[in-house]
Formats: sequence, C-alpha cells, structure tokens
Amino acid sequence: MRPRFASVTKAYDVRGTTPDQLDAELALAFGRAYAAEVGVRDGGGSVVVGHDMRESSPELAGAIADGIRVEGGDVVLIGLASTDMLYAASGVLDLPGVMVTASHNPAGYNGFKVCRAGARPIGFDTGLSAIAEAAGELLGQPAGEPRGTLTERDFLDDYAALVVSLAPVEGNRRLKVVVDAGNGMAGHTASAVLDRLDLEVIPLYFELDGTFPNHEANPLDASTLVDLQATVRERGADLGLAFDGDADRCFVVDETGEPVAPSAITALIGTRYLAEQPGATILHNVICSKAVPEIVAERGGTPVRTPVGHSLIKAEMARTGAVFGGEHSGHFYFRDFYLADSGMLAALHVMGALAQTDGPVSALMAEFTRYAASGEINSTVTDAAAVIEELSRAFADHDQDRLDGLTVSADTWWFNVRASNTEPLLRLNVEGVDEQVMARVRDEALAVIGG
Repeated sequence: MRPRFASVTKAYDVRGTTPDQLDAELALAFGRAYAAEVGVRDGGGSVVVGHDMRESSPELAGAIADGIRVEGGDVVLIGLASTDMLYAASGVLDLPGVMVTASHNPAGYNGFKVCRAGARPIGFDTGLSAIAEAAGELLGQPAGEPRGTLTERDFLDDYAALVVSLAPVEGNRRLKVVVDAGNGMAGHTASAVLDRLDLEVIPLYFELDGTFPNHEANPLDASTLVDLQATVRERGADLGLAFDGDADRCFVVDETGEPVAPSAITALIGTRYLAEQPGATILHNVICSKAVPEIVAERGGTPVRTPVGHSLIKAEMARTGAVFGGEHSGHFYFRDFYLADSGMLAALHVMGALAQTDGPVSALMAEFTRYAASGEINSTVTDAAAVIEELSRAFADHDQDRLDGLTVSADTWWFNVRASNTEPLLRLNVEGVDEQVMARVRDEALAVIGG
C-alpha cells in the first residue's frame, strides 16, 4: 500500500489529519477506487454520499463524489448527515455509501466510512485495503471529466420517520430530556427526530461547529459530560443524552447526572427485543459486562459473544440472525436498521422504556448493573503482543480465550486486554463482583503491563 494511504487506512475506516494526510487529491483517488470496488463504474449504479460539519468535509465529500463520477458512477448527495443517517439512506435506497467524518476525533481530523448497498459494512479485510491499494495507484494520475450524474437529496425527514417508527416513545409520562450534541451532527438530526415526539427537550451545543468550541464530541471522555450532568441536575431532567461527533454513538446520564454504562443499555434494549421476539439472539462484545449474557439468558434469549468492531459485529449479526447487538463503547446495532449502528435508535429505546415506568432512570437501570467495572484503561507499550503473552503466563492458572486480544476469567472476575488498531496502546477492561475484587485484579494486570 502506498505510504499516503497506509498511514490513514485503519481497521474500519480511513482517518487522518487535514490537509496534510487527507486532502481533495487523495479523496478523488479514493472515490475512483471505491466506485470500482462497489461496481458502479460506467453507468453501473449510484452511490449515496454524506458528510459531517467539519470545515474540510464539504470539499472532501465533493472530491469523493467527483471520483465516483469520473469512473461513470452516479452520486446521490445527501449533504449534512450523521453516520447513521448515511446508513439509513444506504439501506432505504439500497445503494453503497460514503460518509465523510472523523467521528469523535478532534477538529484537525477527518475521514471516510464506507459501506456497500444496504449498509453492508466494508472493513480492512472486506474491501477497504483493496480500495486503498487501488487509490494509491491512482494518485497523481489524470482523472478526466466526470461522466456520472450528481443528484442532491434531502434525506433528513426520511431518516427521522424511520427511526421513530422503529422505536416509538410511548407511555404515561412526558419526559424532560437534556441533549448534548457537542456541536456535532446530532445538532442537525436530533431536532428532526425528537420534535416528532411528546418530549420536553433542553438542547446543549446544537450549533454545528467542526472546531468543537465547547468540548470535544467524545462522550467516552468523562470530562465532556460535565455540562450535560450539571444541566440535568439543575433542570430536574429525567435523563441526559450525549452524542459523539457523527452521532452514531449515544451515552446516557441518569437523573442525578451519573453515567449509565453502555453494557447496561445493551441489556435493557436486549430485554425489550426479547419481550417482542422470545428466544432471539442478542450480541455483546468481549468487553461488555458479564451481566449482559446473564440477563439475556435469564430472559430466554441466546447471547452471542463477539470481537470488538462494527464490521465484525455486523457480519456476526447477519450470520446468526441476531436482532440486536451492543458494544461497551456505546455502539448499538439493530437488525431492523439494516444491521447498522445508531445512537439515536438506542436513545429512543431508553426513552421508550423509561416512559413506560413511573420511576427514575437509575431505578430502571439498577437491575442491569450487577458488577464493578474498571472502565477502559489505556497503557502505552512498545510491543503489545509480547505484553499480552506475558499476561497470559502471569494468569496461566485461569481460563483464557483469544476471541479478541486476551480474556482471562475466574469465578468472581474477568479482564480483557486488546491492542489498539491505530496506536501503540493496550486497552484493559476489568470487571469484578465488587470494587475490591475488581481493583485487586486491575492492579495485578497493570503491574504486568507496566513491567
């Protein structure tokens, strides 16, 4: 792979800084190679293209569209979109799609997420590396004039109608909800969706601004939740919702401002599906709480454990026929949403469940929260594989598996350690029956990692 593409091609997308790593020239070559990969060259079909609110996004989306059209493919440009809105358009229109976004990354970044028709994922081993290889060969070559057509389409209302139909919020109470869009794409989509419902919505940072003047749009970072937590408490709201930059992930805080673990939300949504579809399969990744498979099994469902990563989870959903899947990172996947992930759909499910009760979110979620968790702890290492093997030897007396990284399990605790796909980091997650057990195992694992 040519160096320019090797540095920005990741496991699930293309991502890098602009304009030094990603620029219009690279995007044009990427669009040409993508058109060939998905078979829309020479009048072979159309591609739907959307982009987020970053300053560089319209230019990069336009260059990708030009590259597709140079190869003879047609483009349906939906303009400003969340990533799950792009997936919805790909699914409804049955077209391959490109989303220009760097998700939760800081302002200086941008990137491309791609899928086949019907929102079917493209990851590194299922087409992305081939696109990057071909695009590298096209860099600097004369492109010629666009031959395909360009059609603009506003898909926002279609998206809003679809997600509300899939997860209606109906109950005996009118919820007060604080929504922090973080100046990201939820500022574009949330009103279109939530205005269709009988809610009192208190918006925070709905102004689209790719410089993220208030805080980074990355709810995994607890510091970005401070304003949301304070507003929930001050306004007496029922809950708060925080979206990342491209709004494909949603995090929830309860009525006291305390974050709700995405594993607990996975269990909650899983039980809602099981109530409608007894015996259904629910997916959970290797770092979800042990409570998730326990609760799914107790409710008569079939829990299936998966590696981390959206393309892997979507493939497993297709293989198993799972109705729903969750990741502890705040990604939630829905069979009835073209197997794709949607932060908005997850938020609607949480609000729908809450609206049918008389109590607070904390009480609703209590039954889904059983264990003490460390959260993800990142450690910089020079040789991730060697450290993982050292951990395996140190915990040799316990059950181990290698589904994704290394998972070590005992009766009262477990931990998983995985290498980052993009950085020299090891990611450690530990869970125990109580804080004392979790802390002991966490410290033992970190002692090995730290050498």
